[in-house]
Amino acid sequence: MAGPSQSWRELSLSAKLFIGLVVVLGTSVLVFGAVHQTSKNIAEFICYLGIALLASRLTVTLPGVTGTMSVNFLFVLVGVLELSFSETLILGSISILVQALYPDRPSAIQGTFNVCAAAFATALTYVVYHNSFVNQAIDSRPLLLVIAACTYFVANTGCIATVISLTEGKRLRKILVDCYFWSFPYYLVGAGIAGVIGWFNENFYWETSLLLVPAIYVIYRSYRLYLGKLEDEKRHVEEMASLHLRTIEALALAIEAKDHTTHDHLQRVRVYAVEVAKELRVTGDEMQALHAAALLHDIGKLAVPEHIISKPGRLTHEEFEKMKIHPVVGAEILERVRFPYPVVPIVRAHHEKWDGSGYPMGLKGTEIPIGARILSAVDYLDALASDRQYRRALPLNEVMQRLAAESGKSFDPKVVEVLKNRYVSLERMALAQFGREVSSQLSTEVKIERGTAPAAGFEHASVKESSGHEASFLFSIAAARQEAQTLFELSQDLGASLSLGETLSVFSVKLRSLVPYDAIAIYIRRGEELIPEYVNGDNFRLFSSLRIPVGQGLSGWVAHNRKPIINGNPSVEPGYLNDASKFSTLRSALAIPLEGVAGVMGVLALYRGERDSFTSDNLRILLAVSSKMALAIENALKYQQAENSATTDYLTGLPNARSLFLQLERELARCKRDNTSLTLMVGDMDGFKQINDRFGHLEGNRVLRLFAQALKESCREYDYVARMGGDEFVILAPGLPAEAASKKSYQLRDLAKQAGIEVCAEDILSLSVGQAVFPQDGTDAEELLAEADRRMYQEKQQQQPARKNRRLYARMRCRITIELQPETGPGPVFGNLTDISLGGCYVETSGIFPPGTNLKLVFSIDDGQLHADGTVARIHPGSGVAIQFKELNREDKGRMHRILEFVQNSTTFYDNRYYGKLVDR
Repeated sequence: MAGPSQSWRELSLSAKLFIGLVVVLGTSVLVFGAVHQTSKNIAEFICYLGIALLASRLTVTLPGVTGTMSVNFLFVLVGVLELSFSETLILGSISILVQALYPDRPSAIQGTFNVCAAAFATALTYVVYHNSFVNQAIDSRPLLLVIAACTYFVANTGCIATVISLTEGKRLRKILVDCYFWSFPYYLVGAGIAGVIGWFNENFYWETSLLLVPAIYVIYRSYRLYLGKLEDEKRHVEEMASLHLRTIEALALAIEAKDHTTHDHLQRVRVYAVEVAKELRVTGDEMQALHAAALLHDIGKLAVPEHIISKPGRLTHEEFEKMKIHPVVGAEILERVRFPYPVVPIVRAHHEKWDGSGYPMGLKGTEIPIGARILSAVDYLDALASDRQYRRALPLNEVMQRLAAESGKSFDPKVVEVLKNRYVSLERMALAQFGREVSSQLSTEVKIERGTAPAAGFEHASVKESSGHEASFLFSIAAARQEAQTLFELSQDLGASLSLGETLSVFSVKLRSLVPYDAIAIYIRRGEELIPEYVNGDNFRLFSSLRIPVGQGLSGWVAHNRKPIINGNPSVEPGYLNDASKFSTLRSALAIPLEGVAGVMGVLALYRGERDSFTSDNLRILLAVSSKMALAIENALKYQQAENSATTDYLTGLPNARSLFLQLERELARCKRDNTSLTLMVGDMDGFKQINDRFGHLEGNRVLRLFAQALKESCREYDYVARMGGDEFVILAPGLPAEAASKKSYQLRDLAKQAGIEVCAEDILSLSVGQAVFPQDGTDAEELLAEADRRMYQEKQQQQPARKNRRLYARMRCRITIELQPETGPGPVFGNLTDISLGGCYVETSGIFPPGTNLKLVFSIDDGQLHADGTVARIHPGSGVAIQFKELNREDKGRMHRILEFVQNSTTFYDNRYYGKLVDR
């Protein structure tokens, strides 16, 4: 049911026309029903009408729009089945009217529209169900009822969604998807319930169907529960969006703290940019991105030295080069935030110019994102209209003249035109915004009265008496600045590298100046164990060998309980001092959990030789960097995993082609420096396709794994073995002599042959090998690979006739049912024949036949004349068996040809019959 809140005068012309059309159609239907009144059973009609009126009070509010919905559609469907046209029309219209009156009384327009829309939908549904042409075309009553339910859904929701779209300015498709399509299954369920009621009425008295009335309440409760869940999710999304916006504003505050002279700059730019974007009809994600970019576009200035930002004069060439990095740095910083809308392109391009003379990428015209074009012009206007270190603010009129002069050169003419027309009103809006907002300047000048001394006491230093106060003051500033600077550098270094080892190494070095330690161990959680990923300092070999279960020992307790431990006992770590001959001088430990997105992902532990040597201040510093540390480790682990997957073949575990080319380039560079040789060997399997065809891809994968493992074990420790792709492998063998390379080729062929025999139990696989030597056969990677590949294919062609890599008999795909009769054991079993040749066949069956079992295969089940004897060669339990036919003489071969002809004809017959049925549908 629609609920437009506007009066008739406030509606648009299109809304008035649509509402008028629906009212005319609905009124015509109601007049027709009043003129042609009939009744099948007045008592049944009154009963259903009363229940429908009660059901109309069970309404739910539709999410995101002004409207409600009830379960009275069920009784409209019942009326279509059991009542006359006029009775069904009265039932549908009155129930909608009652629904409209509860809980708020609607306007006359709203009530009239709802009743007429319901009357039109009800009449259309009734006509569809009872139309003689439709009944002749569709003989199934249940299908007719489903079509009637779909008709009512489309007509009713279509009218309501359209009027909501026209009155509330929302897209029709979005209203249908978000607010109505979820209810379509309930209409189908209602059709089923209406069908059951009709069946009861047909086979029993109509009063019996009233037993199904509780189903109405069940449908209503399911509505309520589902919509309640939608409301909760919507509320959660709104809360997250609000949190996101507050986070953006906090980042903007950090930018303002960097440059106090432009405190109002960001807010002013935001007001101007958003209003200009509205004039240019920017909507959706672009508007959200511009809103965020207006606040964060200068975040890259955090990387620009403060003396350049606050310089009270013109910049030198070198200083301007440093200043130009801030769009790039800002974009890189914001890329890590992963905004759901395109903020990064706007920040990166907000110093581009319309004619292409801007920086950093030299974009021009519409290549520049619309948000960046708006932000560029607004930022220029605000910069000239604000006081800066190097000049005073200019009058707004003069600013607009300068901005107009740059139209078509630096700025988009459309943006400039909007600013020319509205800059006065926008300035008033910006000033009003400043007046409403509370100043968010940081309290950097506040003096803290409490706190007489630090917990560890003051440092005793001898200074001159006359300058004692000044020295103490300067020392406090220096110490605070040193700690802040070290923490800042530590945070920067943590995010500077994605290498886990490098990240942890840099962290340990930087941390020592803040928290002194004798040993450090950083454990990474892998499953239910803590594995030392980085260890340095005293007893590092002992710590490197530890495997600490989560919940046990000092570090295990920290990981399990997510709480730090200060001045714990290092010797309680599991496995640390199990050997009585081992001795440790470490007496105290400080351990904190490293919590990532998915929970505790590691533990940072520091150790010292003195007892109780760590202070709460040390703990404070570690806790301050723990979240950043955890995030850096998590990112490094993900990068490590992605890097491994990008350079490692998932099936064999060998390096892939990408990794091979990188290693080959490195080896060639080393060989050129050292003037040494490099042998490159390329091997390609012969007969591997037959393994996939006859034994399946799983067995083929098994062959590849076995051969890869054997290949790796047979090579020297410093040889490089990689899978090029498919069944092709490459070996890089530095300094391998020609004679040894030739022997290696024979060895590789034997390895491939053994892998084939082990999996397939027959000599089916061989290997063609080609070699190339640096520098004789080539000086770069492409030349060596091309030469080795050429020689490998040359060998393949020369030795092809001698290899057993061809199928003895042609195979035919099929699908017919045959009978399997074992010589001993249980009775005959049926199976599906999927392929067959003169040598054997494969049968899908659930029967279990051990390898070596003799079977009689009956192909013509009707007369049993076409049969063959075979032996189970291989079994896939629960899937099927591979059967090898016995040796065939001339007579047997003739019979097998008749069997193959029968199988082919049967398969063709069934395929044609199946395709014929598909065409008939």
